Amino acid sequence: MTSPATTRVPQEERTRVMRARLLEATVECLVEKGFAGTSTTVVSERAGVSRGAQLHHFPAKNDLVVAAVRHLTERRGADLRAAVRRVPAGPTRTRAVLTVLAEHFTSPVFTAALELWVAARTDPALLAAVAPLELEVGRETHRLAVEALGVDESQPGARELVQATLDLLRGLGLAGTITDDARRRGRILDQWARTLDTMLDPAPDATSGAAR
Repeated sequence: MTSPATTRVPQEERTRVMRARLLEATVECLVEKGFAGTSTTVVSERAGVSRGAQLHHFPAKNDLVVAAVRHLTERRGADLRAAVRRVPAGPTRTRAVLTVLAEHFTSPVFTAALELWVAARTDPALLAAVAPLELEVGRETHRLAVEALGVDESQPGARELVQATLDLLRGLGLAGTITDDARRRGRILDQWARTLDTMLDPAPDATSGAAR
């Protein structure tokens, strides 16, 4: 009787799993230790991957951290789109959408990205890698916000209102990295939802108004 064949995991799958472990470990280090405290050695130890294997896939720290933030951003983006799709229509939709978007800007991926932005300010090589990623993420988040809020960007000022919304949420997310700002954030989002509902509501027909 022959021995049962040993199930072998394809090399491609082993590589994918190893890279995922490295990227997840990198984001955890960025959140816990900051950019300065995130080294390739610390990451490989946390991921349980040999230094040689880690260096084979990511020869430099900048390669690793940018890939890690991109990886988590893509995953978080998929979660964000799914969450927005679950928000029901109705009078509270705007506030619910703001809650979903606010959670994005208080998530670990935002904290990790923030570490990269600060480090990139004085590191030209890192900035060259981070800037295109930030531009790409910004465009996708803006597109998602427009869709979720049902904004008609042909309406004067509508595009700027969406951008102001994202800038507000980013600022609130930044404040939340320093202290627990949940209660104040909630009050601000309540008011901003009312503001958006008022300002983005289609204006009444001017001629019908004049006839009254």
